[in-house]
Formats: sequence, structure tokens, C-alpha cells
Amino acid sequence: MGERRTQFLRGLRDGIPIGLGYLAVSFSFGILARKAGLTTFQAVIMSAMNLTSAGQFASLSVIQAAGSYIELAVSQLIINLRYCLMSCSLSQKVDQKTPFFHRFLMAYGNTDEVFALSAAVKGPLSPFYTYGLIGVAMPGWTLGTLLGAVAGSILPGRVLSALGVALYGMFCAIIIPPAKEDKVLRITILVAMAVSLVFSVTPLLNTISSGMRVIILTVAISAAAAVLAPVKEENVQ
Repeated sequence: MGERRTQFLRGLRDGIPIGLGYLAVSFSFGILARKAGLTTFQAVIMSAMNLTSAGQFASLSVIQAAGSYIELAVSQLIINLRYCLMSCSLSQKVDQKTPFFHRFLMAYGNTDEVFALSAAVKGPLSPFYTYGLIGVAMPGWTLGTLLGAVAGSILPGRVLSALGVALYGMFCAIIIPPAKEDKVLRITILVAMAVSLVFSVTPLLNTISSGMRVIILTVAISAAAAVLAPVKEENVQ
């Protein structure tokens, strides 16, 4: 019991920067959720159950476009498929005797940042360390959404528009640094932007719903990049 408590507290300590970052970013999500027509309660429930900025942002586009449940489900599957790989990777660090429900709970809160810190742990990974990370990350993401959704109901439109840019800034902060170092990634991003623009302005193509557009572009461009510029085995960590 003492070791579990130590690991949990260590996770809480290490997760503070994650929670603070999520608080700021999810504030913008809360604002956008209100703009998309969601109630404050719906926005908070979405954040509490999903913990995925990219997935939640994409879902707002589908919701605003009155997309189907199938589009919503498939787009979320594709966008969040990386978490399956991350969870499989972490499962190799957990003791084989760890019960299934621990693995299930760890997978629930396995975001990019939680995965990064959990994967960096030397030696076997205790589920309680990951619980500590989640114990800060999930409340930070959910609370930020709540504050943003409430602010979206009372702040002037100009202020909301300015604050709503923060989420796009987060995506730029995610893709720009690695794109500077990886030519293939840089080209892939530019191609994705160009093709997305073509889909938006070309007759017939622009009639495709935003949710289906995300599905088509994600699968097609990522598959093309994998075939034309596969990652060499020695570069895989």
C-alpha cells in the first residue's frame, strides 16, 4: 500500500504541468463547444469522457455540419487510433500480473502527454503512477472546458473570437517543431493543407461533409506518406 501511495503521489507531482497546460487549452475548447451549440453540461461531459483535443475538435466540426453518427464514430476512430498503439506500448511496461481493470483505467486516460511520462519511467510501470498523472490531467482538461463554456455564455463576441484562436495555436505548436526537423513530415503537412483547400473550393468535393472529409484525407494522405516515405527501422524508437 505504501508503494502504491508513493507512486500515485509521484504521478500527481509529475502531472502538474500537464494539468495546467490542459486547463489553458481546454478553455478554448469550451468556448468553441458553446459556439457549436453544445450546452455547458454537454461540453464538460465530452471532455470528461474523451480526453482528446484533436478528436474533440474534429467532433465539433461534425456536429456543426449535422453529420451522421457513423461519420462521428469513424472520424474519432481514425484520429484517436494512435492511443491504441500507445496503450499497447505501455502494456509491455506493466507487470504481467496486473489485473485487466487497471489496464482498462490506464487506457482511458492515456493521452499523448500521459503516455510520454509513463513511457519514460525506468523499470516496470506502476498503474498508480499513471493514475496520478490522470488525476491531474483529467480534472485540468474538464475544468478548463467548464470555465471556457461558462465564459462562452457571458463574454463579448470579440473576446471569444480572440480566445478561440488558442486551440489552433496549440496545434501549430505541436506540428511546427517536428516539421522543422523532418522533411517528410513537413511535406505531408503542406500536402494535407493543400488537398483540404482543394476539397473546400472544388464543386462536388465541397459537398462532402466535414466529418467524411477528415476521414478521407487522414486515411489517404497518411497511407500515401507511409508508402512513399516509410520510416526506417533504425529510426523507430
